[in-house]
Amino acid sequence: MRAVLASFAAVVLLAGCEPDGLADQIARQEAKDVVNPILAQRFPGVPVEPYSDCVIEAASSTEILELAAASVTGPDAGDTALVIEIATRPQTIECATRAALAGLTVTR
Repeated sequence: MRAVLASFAAVVLLAGCEPDGLADQIARQEAKDVVNPILAQRFPGVPVEPYSDCVIEAASSTEILELAAASVTGPDAGDTALVIEIATRPQTIECATRAALAGLTVTR
């Protein structure tokens, strides 16, 4: 368990070194793994994948690292509250609206 936490801590520390680098991608994926089930539970019927992408895009680097850490320790009530707060930001809602509209096709 200590080795896992040490490895994760190294990834977290490196995540701030290079935007869009490997460590950043790993942290974002780990955060998304925490966000997906929270969104599925709190927003039933909403397509999780495009919305979770919007949540991750709207999250600050600090928030991403906090959520990524929850993938190791397990999400708690604070993590759930953070996801809900990010999910209800105007930029997240705009992103989700664009994603939903992109999936629509017009037939005549």
